[in-house]
Amino acid sequence: MNDPAPDAPASRLSRVPAGLRPYLEPAPVAALFLGISSGFPFAMIGATLASRLAEDGIEKKSVTAFALVILAYNLKFLWAWAIEGIRLPLIGRLGQRVSWMLLAGVLVMAAVINLGLVDPAADLGATVAAAIMLGVAGATYDIVIDAYRIELLEPRQLGVGAGMSQYGWRIGASAAGALALALAQRGGWELAYVACSAFALPAMVTALAMGEPTRHRTIATRRSLGEVGQAIVGPFVEFFRRQGAVLVLLFVLVHKIGDTLANLTFRLLFNDLGYSKDEIALYDVGVGFWALLAGVFVGGVLYARLGLKRSVLASLILMAVSNLSFAGLAAAGHSNAAMAGAIGFENFASGIGGVTVVAYFSALTNLRFTAAQYALISAAASIAGRLVTGTTAGAMIEAFGYVDFYLLTTVLALPGILLFWLMMRAGLIDRSIGDAGVVGQGDARAEPA
Repeated sequence: MNDPAPDAPASRLSRVPAGLRPYLEPAPVAALFLGISSGFPFAMIGATLASRLAEDGIEKKSVTAFALVILAYNLKFLWAWAIEGIRLPLIGRLGQRVSWMLLAGVLVMAAVINLGLVDPAADLGATVAAAIMLGVAGATYDIVIDAYRIELLEPRQLGVGAGMSQYGWRIGASAAGALALALAQRGGWELAYVACSAFALPAMVTALAMGEPTRHRTIATRRSLGEVGQAIVGPFVEFFRRQGAVLVLLFVLVHKIGDTLANLTFRLLFNDLGYSKDEIALYDVGVGFWALLAGVFVGGVLYARLGLKRSVLASLILMAVSNLSFAGLAAAGHSNAAMAGAIGFENFASGIGGVTVVAYFSALTNLRFTAAQYALISAAASIAGRLVTGTTAGAMIEAFGYVDFYLLTTVLALPGILLFWLMMRAGLIDRSIGDAGVVGQGDARAEPA
């Protein structure tokens, strides 16, 4: 008797509408769960910590300075090489990516709990140290998660996988943020952080279930200092040998300055406008969540219909315009309708960009150096905005107000749009793609027709 089991998943997928079928394949579904664990540490040291500090009466300059803690995510390329080449003892037999996923996940859980146990009002220095520890742990988890996702997906799945990862990231960040606010309101911040540490588990379970990705290229264990040095510089040498690499990196650096600068100050605006924790949870987390889901879906459609280049350009324009909505909210004051509109539009635009831009960045990597190169790209994507936020954002808001501040963030988004358009005209987008975006051994690119 023939065993129908191997054909059962394909048979079930055949009954699903064609437009939804790619989202239900194992690798994109895995990307969803990876994104959940990737998103929540950022929320714990971003918006959630900002709300906690503002509640404790910490001045705005100190609150926005905590954005510098998130710079750990921008420095992660400095140790990404270790995740490529160092084999972990004992659990290393599970595979390079799987073993590091488990270790990084445990470190994140411990760091989240540690941050929850400190009291910012009593010892701001201890809070800074705990936030830095979580930043480093979360950035390390991101390195592993991004590399695992890219190597698990086929080139044709990069857009869908990026969308599912963004769904997961928002679910993780929003659910952890909402849970933290709800539990803090009722049981204190310590309980909130301890409970939220469980959001590290989905990626760990996914890695154990899916196993080592088939596209992963194992790098030999490093022994001599020369080999270690080559492991560190090799990914960057390979990237910068490509035509237009400097312009590509410049685009990565500047394309999100305005968006990052605006996003890291939203909770300050909400607090100054008098929104309660429950209102923030409803609009920032609730409305924002559904708007981002819609944006990710639309981003997938745009990616399929317009191709990588035109869909990225469209998303950059939308993300720039979305900052204007917060200038409108600041001018309107405490208005639930204005907050819902601003949050909704910003998250819708971010959802579209999360699919198109992440797909492009994923396709830039070389499979020999997935972790190190994507760490460089993703770290560079927001470092400028975070530096400006951490050093001057609070002072700028106090100097000329929220309305002009958000108008400035819109202007700061324009150089990235112009640079990407020029790169399109020069043909540098196609020539910068790495083999992660190449089908098989041929020259076909990941960009849809």
